[in-house]
Amino acid sequence: MLYAFHELAYHSAMPLRVGAQMARQFWTSPLNAASDTAIGRTAFATAELVESLTRRYGKPDWRLETIQVEGHTIRTEQEIVWSSPWCKLVKFVRNRDDLKAAGRTVDAPSVVIVAPLSGHYATLLRGTVETFLSDYDVHVTDWTNAREVPLLEGRFDFADYMDHVRDILVAMGGRSHVVAVCQPGPPVLAACALMAEDKHSNRPASMSFLGSPIDARLSPTVTNQLAEEKPFTWFKSNMIHTVPFPYAGVGRRVYPGFVQLYSFMSMNEEKHIDAHRRYFDNLVVGDGDGVEKHEEFYDEYLSVLDLTEEFYLQTIDYVFQQHLLPRGLLTYHGRPVDLGAITDIGLATIEGENDDISGVGQTQAAHVLTPNLPDTRRLLHVQSEVGHYGVFNGRRFREQIYPRLRDFITNNEALSAEI
Repeated sequence: MLYAFHELAYHSAMPLRVGAQMARQFWTSPLNAASDTAIGRTAFATAELVESLTRRYGKPDWRLETIQVEGHTIRTEQEIVWSSPWCKLVKFVRNRDDLKAAGRTVDAPSVVIVAPLSGHYATLLRGTVETFLSDYDVHVTDWTNAREVPLLEGRFDFADYMDHVRDILVAMGGRSHVVAVCQPGPPVLAACALMAEDKHSNRPASMSFLGSPIDARLSPTVTNQLAEEKPFTWFKSNMIHTVPFPYAGVGRRVYPGFVQLYSFMSMNEEKHIDAHRRYFDNLVVGDGDGVEKHEEFYDEYLSVLDLTEEFYLQTIDYVFQQHLLPRGLLTYHGRPVDLGAITDIGLATIEGENDDISGVGQTQAAHVLTPNLPDTRRLLHVQSEVGHYGVFNGRRFREQIYPRLRDFITNNEALSAEI
């Protein structure tokens, strides 16, 4: 019933939200002589804050129609090159004329960025995509909100996630480079191992893991401890709810995005309260930069999607409680996943010194688990002074992490061409 009550609360707030929108228009009208007074600005800030707190945040836009590469503007277009009911593979097609004018490689290697399926939309990786677009043909997994998938489409579990990774790499053709950000690490590593064991012609040339819980037993964080301390039945009883009407997935059992959002926000409650207090103050004084920065962050942060019951619970069970992959016990439809089969797929691990979600050591554990991969195909990097989001976004990612990943991909592209 929680999901239904959540929807009821949202719709019950409609009069308040409409009133706030009307008040916002009133206090910003050029016909209102009091709009630029202290009282007027305070009233406007109050209305704006109320509206933002009662709004429903839909899926954000990519906002990557153009990118800047060394002072040159490169136009991009989005193209869906593969899809299933659960995911669309979005390719960002760079304008060839713009690339030539900027002196960039037109026929660049393909990079598949596997976005996390853990509550937020793939657009959370906007900065990651933009950075990789300066050198590569970039594809991103755009996961579907589970509440929008009808029950007739069936289940989506951990093995299905692996199937999607494999199917996408096959659809890409050749040997692409896969980049897994956070949550996808274990299923992507497992899928690559299966393709390596099969000597599949479309196994990736390299795989990069950014802040991923490959072995969550190492440097456990608050998130890891919560998953370990609570019994599995607790997650099934308290975190799973039924999608209500009128969503297409009505009746589907899911881990709602709003539940995860509330959990994350409660972990840093004072931080979010202070952020909204500063937002209010900036609205009052007319600090446009401060207001824009706040809105840009929270428009993304508050946009969430639901996960299927089976995928969420299996992730808790396999990755955070039983640690099946690092213990060599993970199976795929009864077939053991052998990480030792990886011999010619480059491996890069990126961790953040201050990561409070995937602690230092959890990602680089992949190197120990792949003993038959030559050192010439490896990259292990721990970035100082960054937290979880800093390993795939922000200034240090652009200036210190990405150049290492670019060199790593270039090296493995050359080594794969020799095979």
